Amino acid sequence: MVVLVLMTYIGLFIFENIPTSLVVGGILAQLAHLALLSSFPFFSVSSPSFIVAVIMVLVNHYFAFSYFGENYYPFSEVMAYFTICMWLVSFCLSSCLFQLMKCAATINERRPLMSEDNDVVSNYFSKKQKGYGLLSVFNSVKDTVTPSKTQFKSY
Repeated sequence: MVVLVLMTYIGLFIFENIPTSLVVGGILAQLAHLALLSSFPFFSVSSPSFIVAVIMVLVNHYFAFSYFGENYYPFSEVMAYFTICMWLVSFCLSSCLFQLMKCAATINERRPLMSEDNDVVSNYFSKKQKGYGLLSVFNSVKDTVTPSKTQFKSY
């Protein structure tokens, strides 16, 4: 995904009239994300790769807000730029970390930490419990709001 965003920045630089500072800032931010991925689930908040990634995301946002504040673009184009070039990789990294933490917490509740069959992936896929994701929330709202077939009365 980082490579796709890097290619998007290169395409913006070649085909659009985007300033070089914005493109270079975005490429540096994506390279910082790539460096963070080298040890992905395990990283420290005080590690240089994490600090550089956070700083580059902030700098990149500053460049983008400055540029789009001075130049008019339709709202849909600005949101497409922010979604694809600025937020996509960060959101995917954070959601993946959240799922890993959730899965690790579930394993620690069920078994001791040092047991021999402590496999995160097989535990995640073998769970037969009710889901906690967005789909289960929508299904529960649907079951609560809409009447079931047995509640209909024929007159």
